[in-house]
Amino acid sequence: MKILTLKLKPKMIFGIILAVTGVIVVILTFVSNHTAESQSVSAVISASTDEERRNYLATFGWETDAEFEEKSLTIPQSWNQVYTDYNEVQVNQGFDLSDYKGKKVTLYTYTVNNYKDSKQGIVADMLVCDGILIGGDICNTSAENGFLVGFNGE
Repeated sequence: MKILTLKLKPKMIFGIILAVTGVIVVILTFVSNHTAESQSVSAVISASTDEERRNYLATFGWETDAEFEEKSLTIPQSWNQVYTDYNEVQVNQGFDLSDYKGKKVTLYTYTVNNYKDSKQGIVADMLVCDGILIGGDICNTSAENGFLVGFNGE
């Protein structure tokens, strides 16, 4: 029977603890970055029916008229500054139209009845592709008081 002994000095113990701590930090950093990336992908929001679209708007507190407009359009392949700025609004609310360049989408427009002090000309535009909400906005269509914000009103 052989006995193996190891004599550790304080410097060696400190080095081992430091190395183990470094490995743990690297693993935690990798896991947290990987988790953050997967959470940044926006959830799929079904918007194939009028009820689903109205329910989504209602999550932000918007009340809409019974009627709505529906229009088919194609998102351009190449964007000018207006489309780039509009996509920035979309990205800020978790959407990105870049993946839909050149694709046909449906634009649904609802009149919003309860936007702050404005009672007239406020609409919710919703861009839908294959039944999935891909973007949209709340805007004032009047030339005098025009604005465009995300669904949350900011």
